[in-house]
Amino acid sequence: MLWVKVFHILAMTSWMAGIFYLPRIFVHYVEGREAGQDVARLEVMAGKLYGFMSIMALFTLGLGLWLWFGYGISGAWLHAKLLFVGFLIGYHFWCFAYLKRLRAGMLDNTGRYFRYFNELPLLIFIPILVFVVVKPF
Repeated sequence: MLWVKVFHILAMTSWMAGIFYLPRIFVHYVEGREAGQDVARLEVMAGKLYGFMSIMALFTLGLGLWLWFGYGISGAWLHAKLLFVGFLIGYHFWCFAYLKRLRAGMLDNTGRYFRYFNELPLLIFIPILVFVVVKPF
């Protein structure tokens, strides 16, 4: 079971890296387009990154289910963690909605907006980390 946990953490770390980086690509895309720069490469990068982070999300969730079935439901902390994992999945799909708008040339939010948008997964991840490590209830 420890190997499953190792690969779960590895997949989760990779997923989170994508979750944190994709909105930065949105920032550079919006600001580059406003400055009249060629942003076509950023569109390609965003699409490839979203594909990678989606695969890592599936591995994270699959391995997490394996751990859940292996260890069982061990406390209310797990339910709270899963609630925030649900928020993280929602954020993942929210990124996909912005990716679709980027591909359509309709990404019209400001760079500042996407800088704030980029902070949301951290606010979701902190409680997950606390629930897993501290297990407060």
